[in-house]
Amino acid sequence: MANPLINLGRWIQSSGLIFWKRRVEGDGRKDPRHSLGHRGEQLATRFLKQLGYRILAQGHRKKLGEIDIIAVDGQCVVFVEVKTWRSDADAGPSAAVTQAKQDKITRLALVYLKKNQLLSQPARFDVVTIVWSGEDDSPPKIRHYKSAFEASGRGQLFR
Repeated sequence: MANPLINLGRWIQSSGLIFWKRRVEGDGRKDPRHSLGHRGEQLATRFLKQLGYRILAQGHRKKLGEIDIIAVDGQCVVFVEVKTWRSDADAGPSAAVTQAKQDKITRLALVYLKKNQLLSQPARFDVVTIVWSGEDDSPPKIRHYKSAFEASGRGQLFR
């Protein structure tokens, strides 16, 4: 029977450790789609603040997924999905908020409301789309869809 430490030593000497370090620490290269999405979420946060929303959380991550922005508008808890694209030539960014995405956001919202004892508060789902064209000098186009979709999914409290 082979000694597992020998295999580990071989793995470390091979590219295995390098692969692992890249996964854990990152390899220094940034995914341009991620940076565009992050910039879009920051812009959407500023936009919502200008409308008078109070931001509770940004990038709220759980095992189920992520809610981009959680805010309060008056007495209503608002779960905001942000979609940022470079172009809206084929379809608008709002088309990316599919039924599956709505189901996931609904489940995440329910978990958030339960955890924070906010089930008695009204809640809604908004979508903010941002189209940032290739030219840096042109301002991005922002669209805000209030109550963009109803809570969905099976077995939800919202039915």
